[in-house]
Amino acid sequence: MNRTPLLFLNVLIVATCGLVYELLAGTLASYVLGDSVTQFSLIIGIYLSALGVGAWLSRVIDTGLARCFVEVELGVAILGGSSAPLLFMSFAKLSYFHIVLYGIVFLIGVLVGLELPLLMRIMKDTLEFKELVSRVLTFDYIGALVASLLFPIFLVPKLGLVRTSLVFGLLNGAVGLWGTWLFRPLIKGEVFGLRARAIFVMVLLAGGIVKADWLTTLAEDNLFADEIIYTKTTPYQRIVITRGRAGFQLFLNGNLQFSSADEYRYHEALVHPAMAAILEPRSVLVLGGGDGLALREILKHPSVESVTLVDLDPDMTKLSERFPPLAALNKHSYGDPRVRVINQDAMIWLEDAAAKFDCAIVDFPDPNNFALGKLYTTRFYRLLKNCLAPDAAVSVQCTSPLFARSSYWCIVRTIEAAGFSVRPYSMAVPSFGVWGFALARLKPFDPPAHAPPGLRFLDDGAMAALFVLSADLGPVPVEINRLDNQVLVRYYDSEWKRWD
Repeated sequence: MNRTPLLFLNVLIVATCGLVYELLAGTLASYVLGDSVTQFSLIIGIYLSALGVGAWLSRVIDTGLARCFVEVELGVAILGGSSAPLLFMSFAKLSYFHIVLYGIVFLIGVLVGLELPLLMRIMKDTLEFKELVSRVLTFDYIGALVASLLFPIFLVPKLGLVRTSLVFGLLNGAVGLWGTWLFRPLIKGEVFGLRARAIFVMVLLAGGIVKADWLTTLAEDNLFADEIIYTKTTPYQRIVITRGRAGFQLFLNGNLQFSSADEYRYHEALVHPAMAAILEPRSVLVLGGGDGLALREILKHPSVESVTLVDLDPDMTKLSERFPPLAALNKHSYGDPRVRVINQDAMIWLEDAAAKFDCAIVDFPDPNNFALGKLYTTRFYRLLKNCLAPDAAVSVQCTSPLFARSSYWCIVRTIEAAGFSVRPYSMAVPSFGVWGFALARLKPFDPPAHAPPGLRFLDDGAMAALFVLSADLGPVPVEINRLDNQVLVRYYDSEWKRWD
């Protein structure tokens, strides 16, 4: 039997599995630690260096190459397969989580680095050297492509992080078990013990797959202080809702978005200054805000005839249907006939948008990665400017001017650099602390003096106080956030790291 095609299939599988483990570690690290730019960079660097260490160590293996390859596969299976649940659980329990994270990444990298050199040496008698190298590297890179496509499109949204690691661990175990037959002529001595260990590892991982939801819940219970009552993994993010004595809280990728107990302070401050800055706004644009809470505030204005909400994640805009307490909190705003929902990347949508809006509410998550950072660039705000009526007003959530002062002023200065006149303002939300916003228009203006009647927090006095910044919130020198520098993401990572 010609074993060469099967050997190259092995190369493809081990390459795919190896990259999946790297992506898992990077995603999970950014999920629990929040510092996505630094974490992904460190994970990639540690993993690639570990591959080199593994390749270098392969030189000391002179005999029993086939048996060693099977043993390495079983090691990758058990360590890689259990990596996600292990890291989830250790984050909440261990003060030295970073050591565990980087240690697991390094060990997986070393084992994966051993795989290809061993396979190449096993295959060296079946092909010429140049053919061997070219084909092995070709299948290695194809495996990387397969992993990079499967991971965001199918694996994370459909399987979740925990189940994905267990499934690919099982796949490595299957490669190891299969290797005991494929390489049987090259394995000296008995193989029963080798096969028994492979089956044990596969059964263990298969049991983990069956209990993956329980493992995920157990791990997340350790990450969140309150009881988890709803979870959903989408192609874009992990949605978690917890319930405590004061109400429920929404988390996206581990980051708190609001608490039902005090969200009204945030959303009243976000929406009503912009709505009050113009006379009888009729058409309103909401970018982000998929929870519908900004919609609730907008629809309190009787002059509003249409609201267009653009949010990337359809699971977020449909969350009210699946979680009734949120529908009650946002006053069933998605059921209002004036509301139109568009599930699309806001930046792409703005490039083709033809309508002119009287008011825009920009309610994106904080810029903790480059995908979000682009939504705070001069390019984005210039696109937004093209969709506004001449007298329009815009409000933007801008993170905390107290905890992330440079980040806050970077956003303000970036909006100004895009051609807006900006009035910075802030207020306190108990769940977040001091929080900052920006009110912007296309020409100089005075901030609004009056608030709409009947609000819980915002009245005329509170409206005026919003625009008075204390000395410790005042301007600091910053760079402008552009697509080609994404300086805001670096500001954000470095400033919030101090408060973790």
